[in-house]
Amino acid sequence: MSQQNDVALLVNISPEKWPPRQRTYFGSLEIRAPQPGEPYALTPVRGCTGFLDFGDKRVMDYKITAREIADDLAREINSDSGDASFHGVFVAAGETPTPEELRDARERLDNFHRRLVDAADLEWERTKNPLFITDLERRAARLLGLEKPWLYNAKPLDDCPVCAEKIKPGVAVCKSCRAILNPEKAAQYGLLPAGAAHAATQPATPAQHATNPAPPKKPHSTHEAGK
Repeated sequence: MSQQNDVALLVNISPEKWPPRQRTYFGSLEIRAPQPGEPYALTPVRGCTGFLDFGDKRVMDYKITAREIADDLAREINSDSGDASFHGVFVAAGETPTPEELRDARERLDNFHRRLVDAADLEWERTKNPLFITDLERRAARLLGLEKPWLYNAKPLDDCPVCAEKIKPGVAVCKSCRAILNPEKAAQYGLLPAGAAHAATQPATPAQHATNPAPPKKPHSTHEAGK
């Protein structure tokens, strides 16, 4: 396998770092990611000569252009997350990417990230469980600079004992049914009188039983009826 003089440029506008790409005709190639402050990173790709071995010492060589290799690599990376995915890698038409190419790539990447965030929002509405949010969806929200309730919460949610809705661990009041789940915390934030919270969390003492004795039993009458 020999290198050709033609060169194509892979442009990466995403900070995502990808594992090296493996091919039999050139070995391994690492796609560069932009460093902090860089708008994009360039990875040169060179043309190759491949060989087909038919056996019986019959070998045929064939040329693979740099553009063909670069297009194949960009297609592989961008389709890594399914149909219509785009991860910010494209092949420049010339020696450097044009402003139009960069603008189009950024728009495609933003649209892909927004679709991921929309999917995460729907999943969160349905389950309220951060375990169903993928790392790719979290990364998309961070790159878009969005704050989402599912972005940083790594703990699974609890079930409200009253209405069974998903709630954060340790909440004082269920936001769905308004049940008081933590009286002390609810009183601390003015949701309950302090005395009511204390009474709700303390068992009755012997003194409290003494001040509230049970009513005396009514004695049975020893007189016969009618006397």
